[in-house]
Amino acid sequence: MIAGYDCLVIDEAQRLPGIGLTLKLLHDTHPELRIVATGSSSFELASKTADPLTGRSRIFILYPIAIAELAELHDSRELQRSLSDYLVFGLYPEVRMALGRDAKRRALKALTEAYLYKDVIEFGGIKHANRIHDLLRLLAFQVGSEVSIAELASSIGLSRDTADRYINILEKAFVLFRVRGYSRNLRKEVTKMDKIFFYDVGVRNMVIGNLSEPELRDDTGRLWENFLIAERRKVLEYRESWAQTWFWRLRTGAELDYVEEEIGTAFQIKLGINAPPAQSAHPRDRRRQQTPGRLLA
Repeated sequence: MIAGYDCLVIDEAQRLPGIGLTLKLLHDTHPELRIVATGSSSFELASKTADPLTGRSRIFILYPIAIAELAELHDSRELQRSLSDYLVFGLYPEVRMALGRDAKRRALKALTEAYLYKDVIEFGGIKHANRIHDLLRLLAFQVGSEVSIAELASSIGLSRDTADRYINILEKAFVLFRVRGYSRNLRKEVTKMDKIFFYDVGVRNMVIGNLSEPELRDDTGRLWENFLIAERRKVLEYRESWAQTWFWRLRTGAELDYVEEEIGTAFQIKLGINAPPAQSAHPRDRRRQQTPGRLLA
């Protein structure tokens, strides 16, 4: 079947029984063959291939479309005109391909339901399916703020360990990611809690049931912060950067929203052109005050 070919592509590989052992056998018996296995259910595919392919594979993470990718096709003015749409509906390909708000809403709803409730609940072994929705809603409302796992757990009737396990599953399924507090063990630094963001702001908006335009929302600043930090995460991944990412806050209230330790760069994220400068948390930091469209390169 594969004789004469130098590349084999298997789409939706997670649907094939015994895919992990099959890929291992193909790799070991045909070392010259390049094999690409893709799947819309990253959680399920990873769980079925991790052990058999240890040391035999390289993982590529395909995030939602990056603004840096769109910038290769569109000029900055066109991107700026589309910014509100990106903030509301996110950047998943099937949503971007839909024409009109109603079609985008339907595509986003279908994607969110399949992505969260099929992948995460079915393959994450989550016993309390209704609690995962409650947990996601609370996290969506707290985007940009430090999150207390204990308080979240108490709010939805779970133990702290169970809530933390659910968040870990959502991270592995590429629904959420954490940004930890930066610390150099200085006495006044606060690093006890993480901030938790969504990989795609459209999914975040669908979870809370709010697809209003940015100018009609009361959470636009938090939405903007999530959007920009997720875009930086894509940029670092595609550059194969080893940069560690953090936020930095002092008890005095001084805060840097986002720090990349590899090159010593920090960002203070504000929505609006005339945002006031924030107090520096450390004199060595280079602070960059961000306005729409400036953090995406």
